[in-house]
Amino acid sequence: MSVSKPPPPPSSSHLVLPPSSTSASATTSSTSPLLTPHTSAPPPPSPVKISMQEHFAINVCPGPILPIPQISDFFPRFHDYPCTPPPPREKKILKEETFNGEMGGVDKDKERRGEYDGERGEIADSDDDDTYLGTLEFSLHFDQENNCLHCTIHKAKGLKAMDSNGLADPYVKLHLLPGASKANKLRTKTLKNTLNPVWNETLIYHGITAADMTTKTLRLCVCDMDRLGRNEFIGEVRVALKKLKEGENKRYNMGLERIAQNKESNNQALEPGVPTAEEERGRILVSLCYNTEKSCLLVGIIRCAHLAAMDSNGYSDPFVKIVLQPDMGKKSKYKTSVKKKTLNPEFNEEFSYEVSLDQLAKKTLEISVWDYDLGMSNDFIGGVVLGINASGQKLRHWFECLKNKGKKVEYWHTLTQQGAPSSDKPD
Repeated sequence: MSVSKPPPPPSSSHLVLPPSSTSASATTSSTSPLLTPHTSAPPPPSPVKISMQEHFAINVCPGPILPIPQISDFFPRFHDYPCTPPPPREKKILKEETFNGEMGGVDKDKERRGEYDGERGEIADSDDDDTYLGTLEFSLHFDQENNCLHCTIHKAKGLKAMDSNGLADPYVKLHLLPGASKANKLRTKTLKNTLNPVWNETLIYHGITAADMTTKTLRLCVCDMDRLGRNEFIGEVRVALKKLKEGENKRYNMGLERIAQNKESNNQALEPGVPTAEEERGRILVSLCYNTEKSCLLVGIIRCAHLAAMDSNGYSDPFVKIVLQPDMGKKSKYKTSVKKKTLNPEFNEEFSYEVSLDQLAKKTLEISVWDYDLGMSNDFIGGVVLGINASGQKLRHWFECLKNKGKKVEYWHTLTQQGAPSSDKPD
């Protein structure tokens, strides 16, 4: 009596269909020792083998399986060896019929990608195209008699939107190059929510000489004010002042640009013997007049410009001290009032020295500018010495005062560290 062996158990890596009921009964009867021999039963059907990968792919991935990019593909520096970045993944676009029955899926997608690429091109090329920044209209006038440069800011047009509402809060700030600092910065008022602001505001630079007009450049920057963050730069224009003629009122209408900062332009080499920007500490406007009726010298401290910043806030609290040497006691020392937090103070104060004309020719006038510090020693900003031992414009100013009796003579003088008073100490 023959006994048939049961089929081997299925492998754990494949799924096997369960055997039918007939085959199960046949197997049971064949294993019983009391059954009579009979014809052999048909072999059981072979199980359907399905791999695990195919099993998990069914109804999960309707399309082709794309490789998953590794993080090292996006950061090549993580590789131990140099490698080229992986090619971009191309997404297959299925053609779908529109409601009108046209096969326009691919064309529409191309159009969308074309429009997007165009927008990206405009954003990328926006730094090269300066027309979108807008235009600025202003006028300049140089008054050589009073050493003043009048800058009238009229309006701007078509400015670039900087805020989320599609508008901007623009203002204009002015600098003189080289040597831009808070001392020579002027700015207009801020206009809210507009891309076409109209200022019609005049800003004046004092202490500008004819020599400055040949070497200085005026920079006008248009910025957007942001109360919650840092103010944003929109664009700028630059004008070489040597092109502006004396007494000419010239009007400009220029397109805003984004000019890269050039350190060489701000640090131009000067001729030997001329004080550098570090040595110059500002300028002061002084008037001298000898009154023959009262036999006294009238010294007027009118204003200062572009003073050096001595405080941590970028400003100073300046005042002026004047001393007539040789020292004549307390009557020879005077001091102006203190102007708080400014680098361009205006004093308009006058002081008198009773001295004969013969004695005045032998004396020198020391003028020094100081930064006032409460509870501490005052900081020396700069000074100038007028007298018979002076040179250049300082000597010329002194001679014109002695020559033109009864006439007020005004001159701008440069403040330097070398102009520190000889006998005075900071107080």
